[in-house]
Amino acid sequence: MVSQRSAGFALIAFIVLPMALVAACDKVPLLAPTGSVITLLPTTTTVSLNSEVTIIATVIENGTAPGGTGGTTSRPGGGTPVQNGTLITFTTTIGRIEPAEARTHNGQVTVRLITGGSSGTATVTAYSGGASATKDLKIGTAAVKTVSVTTTPQALGAAGGTTTVIATVTDEGGNGLGGVPVTFATDRGSISPSTANTDSNGVATATLNTTATAKVTATAGTITSTAATVTVNARGLASFTASPSATNAGIPITFTVTPTTGVNLSNVIVDFGDGRSTPLGAIGASTTTSHPYNSSGIFTATARAFDASGDVSTLSTTVTIGSLPITLSASPNPPTVNSPVTFTVNGVGSAQVDRYEWTLDDGTPMQTTTSPQLPHTFRTRGVKNVRVDVFGIGGGKIGSAPLTVEVQ
Repeated sequence: MVSQRSAGFALIAFIVLPMALVAACDKVPLLAPTGSVITLLPTTTTVSLNSEVTIIATVIENGTAPGGTGGTTSRPGGGTPVQNGTLITFTTTIGRIEPAEARTHNGQVTVRLITGGSSGTATVTAYSGGASATKDLKIGTAAVKTVSVTTTPQALGAAGGTTTVIATVTDEGGNGLGGVPVTFATDRGSISPSTANTDSNGVATATLNTTATAKVTATAGTITSTAATVTVNARGLASFTASPSATNAGIPITFTVTPTTGVNLSNVIVDFGDGRSTPLGAIGASTTTSHPYNSSGIFTATARAFDASGDVSTLSTTVTIGSLPITLSASPNPPTVNSPVTFTVNGVGSAQVDRYEWTLDDGTPMQTTTSPQLPHTFRTRGVKNVRVDVFGIGGGKIGSAPLTVEVQ
């Protein structure tokens, strides 16, 4: 009876044990055989933050890994794909791999590297059995190759204002990098925000507020853009001119003061360079003033503009002034004793004259007229000398002329 039981147990053990061994074998993963080569092929080696990139791993028995890196196993030979279902495990130093394990089909598996908010170089590793491969992918700021910055508009009016700053961040292939923080800076005014993340096209924007010409830079990672310049029209004066720039004493010169577009000046003072000046008051457009010089020489006229903040602009121009080319004539000539003769100043033209001073050497006191003519009667015969001095507005002598007559 005992022997029959023992025989039964032996028969059951003989049947159950092989089945258990088969079940256990099914739970052991199928790994790449010795001599296999793994090659990692990402769709790009630069990756934006908070994005993903597809990675294909090929596993070849007795193959050669083209471009394999790290601990890749490499053997010469044509190679064949590993058995379907071969398990490949993935790791990364930055982000995560999904799925972390995958089984081959026709010698390939496809996974994704999913990045977060951390920049740097991610080392992706794939391994199975004794085969492994690594691939470095640059993420975020580590992938930045170029940063370009532009502004819209590129020029502002005299009062300044706001302009949009656009920074474009690209990798070595010229592709935009998303999620990369860009830091903006300027030497004039303010930028808001000072840091902005790029969008999916690699573009980050900010707003510059300035009242003066400003340079703007953008930095992503270790790369800084070449500065972009936002031009603000100079506050104050655009031009200051004299017409004519050369003339004779006493002839008015027209000075034109032109403010920059869009600026309202509280006052402009024109200094003519001869000790006289005039305020033009508040101006917002081209304004003229005229001025005669009362002596010959070279004069530098200056226009100084003021706004609410004070002295904002100064421009100068130079004028050349010659003596007034006057002559003196008598009618009749020669004059006769005890008969009237009229002396006339010629060549005054458009000169602004205040007075004429007449000097005669017949004992007559100096005479002053506002007219260019002087009637006179000589009481004795002989040679007589006459001189006229012409004085301009403001008192300066602008010309002088002598005349000698012989009274009959």
